[in-house]
Amino acid sequence: MVYNQKMELDSIAVFVKVVQAGSFSQAAKLLGMPNTTVSAKVAQLEKRLGVTLIQRTTRKLNVTQAGEIYFRGCVHALEEIQSVESEVTTSQNKPHGILRITAASDVGHTLLAPLVQVYLKKFPEMEIELMVTNRVVDLVGEGVDLGIRAGELEDSTLLSKKLITAQMTFMASPAYLKKNGTPTHPKQIQEHEFLHFSEQPNVIELVPHYKLKVKSRVRADDLETLKKFAIIGQGIAILPNFLCEEELKNGKLVHLLPQWHLGSGFFTLVYPAQKFISPKVQAFVQLAGELYQNFNRA
Repeated sequence: MVYNQKMELDSIAVFVKVVQAGSFSQAAKLLGMPNTTVSAKVAQLEKRLGVTLIQRTTRKLNVTQAGEIYFRGCVHALEEIQSVESEVTTSQNKPHGILRITAASDVGHTLLAPLVQVYLKKFPEMEIELMVTNRVVDLVGEGVDLGIRAGELEDSTLLSKKLITAQMTFMASPAYLKKNGTPTHPKQIQEHEFLHFSEQPNVIELVPHYKLKVKSRVRADDLETLKKFAIIGQGIAILPNFLCEEELKNGKLVHLLPQWHLGSGFFTLVYPAQKFISPKVQAFVQLAGELYQNFNRA
């Protein structure tokens, strides 16, 4: 059978993106194509192969067994092509284009902002697109190059590099403490207004060993929001020290109960595992390591 190899390779790349994105519309958005073009390319591929790769319904996309087999092989083949092309040009390439990064809002406001500033200054041909959200973004499916996440990496398809170690400690404003008194033991927190991070349980295990049962009239799933409430004197919050560095220096917040904390955690840079990592991603990861190598608050 004679066919246009360039067109077929293009159709294969579109098919792979549809499966990764989970929908034709999302793939079209990532590829910058009309939905009809994406659908047509996949249909063209199915016609040539003589099999149904994707079953289309009004609600969701279902990849057939044949589609799964073909997808795995195509992903491997496309990665090989990308690796070879990139290897040929890497030595001559400087970071350029758009780097898409995702992070939660608290990280975006603190760790990420100065890092992006230095990166753009060092690489003037680069542009940054930030996706600031508290949900876990599918990096491959949504076309994102890098993410910053808290804790251990669970997705084995991603690579990671430790960015920073942080400690979660008690914080409050001087005005709140002046009005309500300063606790000297965690058990006294129950007598105060507590600003609760909603992803934490109602029983918080502190280090050294102490179980603190908390109740709160203010809960939020965003640490930056809780910090704002603490600054205006609404109560006591448990916050990561890197998030409050400036406020501790200027006296807007006070570190309480230094003997107790929630333990040390860390934030990591994560990015899709590939044989070849693009220069723009490599440069960002290296710069992040240099910028935060001496940041140790554990």
